[in-house]
Amino acid sequence: MAQFCARVRKRADLPSPSMRDIYRHPTVRGLAAALTEPASDSSGPAVPLVPVTVAQPTPSAAPTRTSRWSHVLCGAFQCLFFLGYSVVAGFVTALGYEWIATGSGLTGIYLRSLLFGDIAFTVMCAVPVIAKWVLVGRWKPGEFPVWGLAYLRFWLVKVMLHANPIVLLSGNPLYVAYLRLLGARIGKGVTILSHSVPVCTDLLTIGAGTVIRKDSFLLCYRAHAGRIQTGRVVLGRDVFIGEKSVLDIDTSMGDGAQLGHASALHRGQAVPDGARWHGSPGQPTDVDHVRVAPARCGTARRTWFALTTLAQLFFLYIPLGVGGIYMLFTEVPAIGRRLDPATLALTPAELVSDALTVSLVVFFCGLAVGLLVLCTVPRLLNLAVKPDRVYPLYGFHYAVQQATARLTNVKFFAWLFGDSSYIVHYLRGIGYDLSRVEQTGSNFGTEVQQDNPLLVTVGTGTMVADGLSVINADFSSTSFRVSRTTIGPHNFLGNNIAYPPDGRTGDNCLLATKVMIPLDGEVREGVGLLGSPCFEIPRSVERDTRFDDLRSGDVLRRRLAAKNRYNLRSMALMLGARWLHTFALTLLGLTAVDLYGLLGHVVIAAYLALALAFSTLYFVLLERCAMRFRRLRPQLCSIYDREFWKIERVWKVPDHYLELFNGTPFKALVWRMLGVRVGSRVFDDGCYVTDRTLATIGDDCTLNAGSKIQCHSQEDGTFKSAESALGTGCTLGVAAHVHYGVTLGDGAVLACDAFLMKGEEVPPYAYWGGNPAVDMAPAPGSPVGDGRATSPNAADAPVATAT
Repeated sequence: MAQFCARVRKRADLPSPSMRDIYRHPTVRGLAAALTEPASDSSGPAVPLVPVTVAQPTPSAAPTRTSRWSHVLCGAFQCLFFLGYSVVAGFVTALGYEWIATGSGLTGIYLRSLLFGDIAFTVMCAVPVIAKWVLVGRWKPGEFPVWGLAYLRFWLVKVMLHANPIVLLSGNPLYVAYLRLLGARIGKGVTILSHSVPVCTDLLTIGAGTVIRKDSFLLCYRAHAGRIQTGRVVLGRDVFIGEKSVLDIDTSMGDGAQLGHASALHRGQAVPDGARWHGSPGQPTDVDHVRVAPARCGTARRTWFALTTLAQLFFLYIPLGVGGIYMLFTEVPAIGRRLDPATLALTPAELVSDALTVSLVVFFCGLAVGLLVLCTVPRLLNLAVKPDRVYPLYGFHYAVQQATARLTNVKFFAWLFGDSSYIVHYLRGIGYDLSRVEQTGSNFGTEVQQDNPLLVTVGTGTMVADGLSVINADFSSTSFRVSRTTIGPHNFLGNNIAYPPDGRTGDNCLLATKVMIPLDGEVREGVGLLGSPCFEIPRSVERDTRFDDLRSGDVLRRRLAAKNRYNLRSMALMLGARWLHTFALTLLGLTAVDLYGLLGHVVIAAYLALALAFSTLYFVLLERCAMRFRRLRPQLCSIYDREFWKIERVWKVPDHYLELFNGTPFKALVWRMLGVRVGSRVFDDGCYVTDRTLATIGDDCTLNAGSKIQCHSQEDGTFKSAESALGTGCTLGVAAHVHYGVTLGDGAVLACDAFLMKGEEVPPYAYWGGNPAVDMAPAPGSPVGDGRATSPNAADAPVATAT
């Protein structure tokens, strides 16, 4: 149908249909009538997809192309900055170790660890603030090209903010206070649960009592057509922003306004006072997303909670962490004797033997202890927080809930057990209620998170792809409540879904990728749901039934047993590869310690640089070996096909190291080594590419934070993949999602939070957005903006972005 729509759009004498139109009007006669007549149809009144306040860029505007020299020099400076940072870190680490070593007894070591650790923590938090005010001053609305001098200042501030330990304190009043130090205008009683750090903080205004849920983006900047554009995000008092939502630059929300889960505001959109919006892009709704009663939570309570957190950090966690590392360096013979000046240099055989011992103990003991803790501690913590009871924020119960969420969302074990039959045992171990499991061998992917695993129920026969976020906690500006979230039986959930506790879906539903779960109306059963806001589609298609004979009886038992054996080998191989990586870093570290007396502090800096370079090359080589140095071919097969199992093995190769290269020319280089066809001068601020060898990215493309190019889909027991290609100068907005079999023409733009469905063809220099994405170009004869917001406060925005 996407290909049908693309062919129709090429006819100038025919109207332009969207996938939403196709699903609403399944006959050609009905579709033709709907596209040519503005009247309502039997499915209800038509809802405008694009509010008139959205500002679009000029369709014919070509992307900014920087010179090759600017690209090379920017990368060289970023590399030098990392090396300089490593030298400073090495010098400070060595200085601290030598000073702590002069302490006598446990008390002396604790006191020196406390003083050194607390000073280091304070400096790490203060340096980004100082750097921001020195390098930038106050951010202003405007734009500048990537890879230039202005971009380097922007990148330095951004990378130091992201490396800041205060980011780990999201959901704490300390995090809000820190943003104020960076220039953000934030009122009293604001709760920010998102880990996404706003970079251009002077452009962020948040009124008192506002709540921003996790996994939301309000960066106050975006990358567009080879330029960084900065703009204001203005939120009034008592605003609510749901999970997995995106606020583009030059957006605003009035007092008491709400934006639902999995929603977005495009540039120029403004939500009026007291209005409730949802969808991507946002549109009015009657749904109330604040579903927990308020509680008493004043300034004194927030201050007490912040001071308690600081006390725990300064007097417990930091000194114990620093002191623990020191004790490791002194008490472990493999390390301590190397630091003894009287010890002679050890032979290579001794180095290897010690590294082998240390890495085996640390890796596999850590694995066993981690599983034990995850299966016991959350159950004990859960006794303190009762379901459906309202608690005030920033107290004992809130701390317990936050600890439960952080502890049970460790990514390592979901990565290890996901995409196999063994994930159900892990999820049950941490508390999931999975009813009677109908084992498929792919019940859950490798990325699943929740607020409280002991309050999650998943029905029989339900399968989940990747990126599921189960919402168990509701928040207001003063209170929170945890509730049981139930996903019905025989469902299939696609990628990147936030499922709330009040979701109105029941049995036998297909929840498509990035769908917004409905919170009102009748309970949907036996249907598919697509889009944000969602609409009904068929539960399944004929193409997905061709492998039904493999899903039951003796055939299923044989295929499932074979898949389990293959997945078990994949898990063992990847676990062994992770240990081998740990062993190599341990060996490198012991060698650095052995050379410390000869080369001094520079050894630690060299270790940091070599560890990053080695880890990158190691995991790149591991992925290429898993693919046998071949390129993937488009597939349409059952999940019980051996070709699919090979792809699952590739997905298990770690790729977290890619985030370290965001915003640098080295990110495109790493993508190229992994098999992605990447052009020149590609700017990648945090895009993720699955099935690397099926993706093509043209010259001068601009990829924003949270965007994703996914060249496959798995629906029930069927796996499908195809190549996706971005032409020259394309732009993917923040959190935009490109599916498989997609083609974007040269200069095409995909707006923030858009979902471009499988098989779509976007014409050159088109502007598409929405979920599912549609052509958002202005109607013929209407005025076309230049990409700036239509809000009055941004009309006179200067070109310069910093003073």
